[in-house]
Amino acid sequence: MFDASIINLLIVVTIAGLAMPAGAVLATYEHIQPQWREQEIRHGILALGAGALISAVGLVLVPKGVENLSLFAAIACFICGALAFMFLDIYLAKKKTAGSQFAAMLSDFVPESIALGATAALGGSTMLLGALIVVQNLPEGFNAYREMVPKNKKRSTKLIFIFVLMAMLGPIFSLVGYFYLAQFPVITSGIMVFAAGGILYSVFQDIAPQIRVENHWLPPLGGILGFLVGIIGHMLEG
Repeated sequence: MFDASIINLLIVVTIAGLAMPAGAVLATYEHIQPQWREQEIRHGILALGAGALISAVGLVLVPKGVENLSLFAAIACFICGALAFMFLDIYLAKKKTAGSQFAAMLSDFVPESIALGATAALGGSTMLLGALIVVQNLPEGFNAYREMVPKNKKRSTKLIFIFVLMAMLGPIFSLVGYFYLAQFPVITSGIMVFAAGGILYSVFQDIAPQIRVENHWLPPLGGILGFLVGIIGHMLEG
């Protein structure tokens, strides 16, 4: 039987995952009147997601991740995460797929679920990271649904069901983190910092309006390098 810590972990990560289909359901309500109000709400939801993502990076993933890494390893993991998300963005752009937001959403959720599991195994609290994942998954689910559902067609309940299935990846990967990766804190920390670099790249590339240049993927790396300066300073002072 699972003990209380595992049950609590599964509850937290399941709620966090179900925020994705909840955001998709919210996205089915269209044509809010007047039209400027609909645009205002959508941009507000984007800003909410961006704030939660930055909070997850700055308050949880980076501080916890660098605890078990050398300076060089932290820099390498952070930059590799950003580059991995950049190449994923390039690949999706070339494929001209409508699933870039969906892919980015899963790319965030999986490593965060692993981190939740490892944190629970080591006796840490999962509530802060779980709450941040909920707040970021809700707008990500909203935006991914709006991106993937073709215009002027019936709402797709099948797509929402797929979002529910993807939410179940959270408990699976959190158990991987709990039972396996918690024994390897350096690997878990590397995953957290890797995810932090990727998440921050996604924020700069997809959300920050004055940074992105159409069909150019290098400008957001400036933001990555700027944040990296802060990480290096934090680690050298520690």
